[in-house]
Amino acid sequence: MNFLSDTTSPVHPVILDALKTANDGYAASYGHDPITTRLRAKLSELFEAPIEMVLTTSGTASNALALSLLCPPHGMVLCHDEAHIHRDERGAPEFFTGGGKLLPLKGDHAKIDAGQLHKVLKEWPRDFVHTTPPRALSISNLNESGCLYSIDELIAVTKPARKLGLGVHFDGARFANALISSGQTPAELSWKAGADILCLGATKNGAIGAEAILLFGKTQDQLTELQARQKRSGHMGPKARFIAAQMLAWLEDDLWLALARDANSAAQEIAALLRSSGGAKILHSVDGNEVFARLEDPLAEQLRKAGVGFYQWPDGSARFVASWSTSEEELSDFRHAINA
Repeated sequence: MNFLSDTTSPVHPVILDALKTANDGYAASYGHDPITTRLRAKLSELFEAPIEMVLTTSGTASNALALSLLCPPHGMVLCHDEAHIHRDERGAPEFFTGGGKLLPLKGDHAKIDAGQLHKVLKEWPRDFVHTTPPRALSISNLNESGCLYSIDELIAVTKPARKLGLGVHFDGARFANALISSGQTPAELSWKAGADILCLGATKNGAIGAEAILLFGKTQDQLTELQARQKRSGHMGPKARFIAAQMLAWLEDDLWLALARDANSAAQEIAALLRSSGGAKILHSVDGNEVFARLEDPLAEQLRKAGVGFYQWPDGSARFVASWSTSEEELSDFRHAINA
């Protein structure tokens, strides 16, 4: 019963098969191969717009590279206090931007509060030499509490930021889960909601390591600059076809959505079982594949003894993460562990 993280899950067989196929013969390196070309076309089709892209193998690399394109060394990135770029990337955004500052904002359930954003935008002017000017806004969707930003919530924070000339970055490590929960299209939940860049992650949803930095609109003009940063930082994979093959197989026949749907469904079951236990309080809405709960000590100890793996969040709560591979057998065993 491993609910520690979706990064602990196995690779989907379809993606392994795609890698075997991609391994046949020779292909041009550094993204000039036919598989990467097909992937770019597939992504443009799915997002209903021309896109440029850069492939990496980790979400941290994607986020840090993307933000380095939007924020200069003397600028500032606005994000939530719980944001992955702030809490879990060991200063990578600051490192890749050459010293850009992160300003964490508050808001319930790891969502940036629109009122506080307006206040911060007024308090940190872009034309006063003594302050660090905001240059980018970063939003995670799903966010770090497993919650979904609705379209209205996204626009409420992206619109004022864009009005002042800030670039907007979306961390989409669990973007597929957000799509399933929202019922929106990829376009509606990305560039139509104000994103200049989306870091689309497949690693948590069935891939070995496949991430894509997607550039929308005028941001596409900075592709060469992004590629230069990718190369200089050591994140330009020479055999890019193997990253592209994972993501292309993930997208084809809507496999990515099917896997996210299974993970979300399993999370709902986990949440329902925890609620029924009488010893757990669910802390946030379960909008994707993560469940955060405050466990009473006897229940927490009971679950650990039964072999249930969950992550102790810094605030003392417990995080349970379902994945595409969470099985009915695991859920049944979890039910027995709770009812023991």
